[in-house]
Amino acid sequence: MIPAIVIESLKKNYGTLEAIKDISFKVQPGEIFGLLGPNGSGKTTTIRCLCTLAKPDKGKIEVAGISVLECPKAARRRLGYVAQEVALDQVLTGRELLGLQAALYHLPKKTAQNRIAELISLLDLENYADRQTGTYSGGIRKRLDLAAGLLHRPEVLVLDEPTVGLDIESRFIVWEFLRKLQQAGTTVLITSHYLEEIDTLADRLAIINQGQVVAEGTPSQLKSRVGGDRVTLKIREFSPAEEARQAKTLLQDLPFVEEVIINHCQGNSLNLVVTIGSNCLSQIEQSLIKSGIPIFSLAQSRPSLDDVYLAATGQTLMDAQLESTSIRDLKAEKKQQMK
Repeated sequence: MIPAIVIESLKKNYGTLEAIKDISFKVQPGEIFGLLGPNGSGKTTTIRCLCTLAKPDKGKIEVAGISVLECPKAARRRLGYVAQEVALDQVLTGRELLGLQAALYHLPKKTAQNRIAELISLLDLENYADRQTGTYSGGIRKRLDLAAGLLHRPEVLVLDEPTVGLDIESRFIVWEFLRKLQQAGTTVLITSHYLEEIDTLADRLAIINQGQVVAEGTPSQLKSRVGGDRVTLKIREFSPAEEARQAKTLLQDLPFVEEVIINHCQGNSLNLVVTIGSNCLSQIEQSLIKSGIPIFSLAQSRPSLDDVYLAATGQTLMDAQLESTSIRDLKAEKKQQMK
């Protein structure tokens, strides 16, 4: 079976910025495949290269066996792309905007009318289709954008952060629609920094960090590879760093503790990896009390995708997201100072 998407040894620089160092993965027909990583990890650049919106410096990209670099027009016919930022003409109605999009795809008039009516029904847009898009909420705008990306019946739908900024109800509506698309045979590639979104939707995923794939597999496979249960410990709501280091020294000597990591971005809390099935909470609590170290909260859980990310990169996804935001804000501040 020919893969729906093939990306091999992809590299992309913007001047001195190495946006993609080395990304490779394959997506099989009918899959929902997730790219998980913080902002700035290279997710958007990867799909922009896939969708012919950016040219990579090196690498191979194929859609349904067609080279994106050698035959971009043929590849685009098989792709639907929904960008993170929804850009709609606020004067046009939803139906008029879809009609304009259909014209750009050169769809015959009757075919376009039927397809627009079908998508309006599928995405529950009947009450909004004839209103100006400037009156739409964020969730309705996103649904209209999905309809625009699906007008030409693409084999592969590419979504960049499709639910960012949406409320919970709108997010669930998008998720349910993507499942229906998959059942109808559409391949879906979705980027996100929402752990729950990828865990819920993706058949398989690749975790991207600093422009390269650091882990790939099904959510269950990746979690099982991490091993161990997880314990999250907060000494105080905002623990002093020295107190956290003392707790780490104490706890890493316990026989059932495999690893201890101090989470500086979350008040110097501690993340522990412990032997699966061990009755560890009471022993951890007793050890800390004997040493005079207070306990604000203590909880045990099974491995999550955040634990997978932590094992692969040495930091949680939230830490990476905060770090990326801080770096971006610092660059913006320096740029403003230079003006």
